[in-house]
Amino acid sequence: MTDFILNAQARTDLGKGASRRLRHSASIPAVVYGGDKEAQSLTIVAKEIAKLFENEAAFSHVIELNVDGAKQNVVVKAMQRHPAKGFIMHADFVRVVAGQKLTAKVPVHFVGEEAPVKKGGEISHVVSEIEVSCEAKDLPEFIEVDLSNAEIGAIIHLSDLKAPKGVEFVALAHGDDKAVANVHAPRVAPEAEGAAE
Repeated sequence: MTDFILNAQARTDLGKGASRRLRHSASIPAVVYGGDKEAQSLTIVAKEIAKLFENEAAFSHVIELNVDGAKQNVVVKAMQRHPAKGFIMHADFVRVVAGQKLTAKVPVHFVGEEAPVKKGGEISHVVSEIEVSCEAKDLPEFIEVDLSNAEIGAIIHLSDLKAPKGVEFVALAHGDDKAVANVHAPRVAPEAEGAAE
């Protein structure tokens, strides 16, 4: 089902002190939950998880999690990074159950940005990821936002995007039509600078 594989060990030593000791031994604590099984605490080698998530697609793909030899399909639910150094400190995974919907955050890819820039516009990306709800088989690698027809002053909302087949935007389902990007005029017009001199 996937080429994203991660090895883990079950963990019985719990608590803050245990997590701190784990990080000192170049491993990180993690949890897998969901499906019809109990939540399970895990230990993952820090280097292995860092290598897996160098590939942005791993965040929005089903991962084969191998816990002491027992395989299960999971997706990333949350990841905690060090505030200054950026390395992964903790990960939460959710089990994938066939036919059951899951929610996941998927990266946004902006395309066609040259067009509004050529017209003199500046682009602000409001979000870098969008939370989606779908079955695992429909989970998109990314959501594409095409800005090639955006005019200066335009605000692109979630409702302006085309969700892939079988995929629902979670915020929209809750009535929140978030802004995704906007195109605005430059803050200081070059002519105005010249006139002031």
